[in-house]
Amino acid sequence: MRKLIVLSFITLDGVMQAPGGPEEDPTGGFAHGGWVVNYFDDFLGKVMDEQMNHPFDLLLGRKTYEIFAGYWPNVKTEGDIIASSLNTAKKYVASTTLKQLDWNNSELLQGDVAEAVQRLKEQEGPEIQVHGSGNLIQTLLWHDLVDELWLKIFPITLGKGKRLFAEGTIPAAFTLLHCAMSPGGIIVANYTRAGEVKPGSFA
Repeated sequence: MRKLIVLSFITLDGVMQAPGGPEEDPTGGFAHGGWVVNYFDDFLGKVMDEQMNHPFDLLLGRKTYEIFAGYWPNVKTEGDIIASSLNTAKKYVASTTLKQLDWNNSELLQGDVAEAVQRLKEQEGPEIQVHGSGNLIQTLLWHDLVDELWLKIFPITLGKGKRLFAEGTIPAAFTLLHCAMSPGGIIVANYTRAGEVKPGSFA
């Protein structure tokens, strides 16, 4: 069974919307797009390189696919681990509106998304990484398809915006695999799924 890993930039209050720029996703009047830019440093760049410097397939929602497909094919891959990895990876796209995918090695998922992803996980191949794709992540969480969370938690709150743990969240336990902190106070925390929540009592 292949692992499905969600990689997300989130704020202290769980917002994941439009981390890279104002134009990424202004849905709902979101006015804080680009909130990671002033925090991104060599430490975080190295973390991203390490997390993407090995074979993986990509699973993306429509909006993230369109953002990525409009940018990464135009980036020179020589010496750029992230560009090279994204451009060469097999890309699976969850969309009911897209009919054609122009980014190389891209494939539309057919039918029910949760069932299609479950079939992907059962196939032979490398790990499946999910970047961005907030709406898709809610479906994955709801159907308990996420095996690991690789989070970068930024020391800010935004109050409003799309959240990583929103309507798709179910009760679930996780185990911390790795934790580190950047000079700018970004917490890098990797978690793996660890069964059910086990309530207790101090009484």
